[in-house]
Amino acid sequence: MATAQQPSIDERRSAAADRLRAFGQQHLLAFWDRLTDAARSNLLDEIDALPLELLQQAIAHRSSEAKSDRKGIVPVHPIVMDQLDTDPYVRAGSAVIAANRVAAFTVAGGQGTRLGSDGPKGTFPATPILRKSLFEVFAESIGAARDRWSARIPWLIMTSPLNHAETSRFFAAHDWFGLGPGSVHLLVQGTLPSLDRAGRILLASESTIALNPDGHGGALRALDQTGWLDRLAHEGIDTLSYFQVDNPLCKPIDPLFIGLHHVHPDSSAEVSSKVVEKTSPTEKVGVFCQRGESRFVMEYSDMSREMTEARDTSGALLHRAGSIAVHVFGVSFLKRLARDGHGLPLHQASKKVPCIDPQTGLQTVPTEPNAIKLESFIFDTVPAAKRALVAQTTRVEEFAPIKNAIGDDSPATSNALQSERAAQWLERCGVQIARDSKTGQCLAEIELSPRTALDAATLAKCATLPVSISAGERLAL
Repeated sequence: MATAQQPSIDERRSAAADRLRAFGQQHLLAFWDRLTDAARSNLLDEIDALPLELLQQAIAHRSSEAKSDRKGIVPVHPIVMDQLDTDPYVRAGSAVIAANRVAAFTVAGGQGTRLGSDGPKGTFPATPILRKSLFEVFAESIGAARDRWSARIPWLIMTSPLNHAETSRFFAAHDWFGLGPGSVHLLVQGTLPSLDRAGRILLASESTIALNPDGHGGALRALDQTGWLDRLAHEGIDTLSYFQVDNPLCKPIDPLFIGLHHVHPDSSAEVSSKVVEKTSPTEKVGVFCQRGESRFVMEYSDMSREMTEARDTSGALLHRAGSIAVHVFGVSFLKRLARDGHGLPLHQASKKVPCIDPQTGLQTVPTEPNAIKLESFIFDTVPAAKRALVAQTTRVEEFAPIKNAIGDDSPATSNALQSERAAQWLERCGVQIARDSKTGQCLAEIELSPRTALDAATLAKCATLPVSISAGERLAL
């Protein structure tokens, strides 16, 4: 059978020039005559991948408009998970998991630069005693869930162009943490170009565009363009459990949350989200808000000082439903958004981006922000849902992120919370834990593997629990 003839490089250039001209970006071909054939092919590949229609929309709708429109916004009042009769929801969620309807999805495109590490953030040693990596913690949890419900639970991990190869090598070197390479799937998130203040795409060199990862909202495009949304649906998987790589207390497969997503009357089974109460007005987390019937997440940087500091009659923060970037999505919902132009708006941030002058080709290394970086956010799926369920959990149970080298959300604070959760679970099982008589702080370091217990109830079934744990003791179970 004859194969279709591939267009020549000149034909590709002509088509690219017409497309770029329509969007005012023809300067990307300014240095064409200087380039080798290989460099020309690379540039055309990058141009062909540009979502110019989305870029045009982003340029037309500046994010400042969203920041100024705060009328009619009220707080979201989430379902408080520990105040529920949880048994019906746990049973419903367990049935969904056991029926092989759930996949796990981790966003892991970042590097550990802020933590003093050069590798992918998921390789960072995260646990208090054994120093297991974030990836290993999640692998143990997913593996334990597979065993508990005799379920397949494929694990999808979104990397970035920057760390994909190293992440692949890390998993291979650790034998895929016992999960098997056929059930762990790495997919690379897309990129978006940086723009100058006039909305023109920047060139990093004469033959390359200044590109950056497209944000955690790029998960939607990556799932669609790699065919995973169709594949999941074909395999009967209708539920995607989403979490980000920096939170070792996250529950990748939570039967209670999955049950709420599927059967709670406030849910449309399209998107459900977990929150914790903000610790202070200045905590850097997005907050769930509502305008009319629509729920959405407002970035902390977009909130006015009046909003962040407002309190209710009890003295609690009014806008306190802090997002922890844990969601459950209906696969059919994501497919609908993906088919609708990929569904998520692009946000803009001022950044310093090295680039070349399109007139002279001279390199510029800015000392001040000179460009607009674009990215999409996964929480922008929330307003598109018919009904978006928001469920409140506790920080010690599910939120101990590792974002900074020191201070808040650091390895030290995360390790303390991991140890505290383990202590509380053990105390529910009758184990005596040494605590400070004044502060109540746990005086031991305790590390509890998900392979040992996924929750306090399963921990109680362990036959080898200690009777007590003393001050200064370091114990890994």
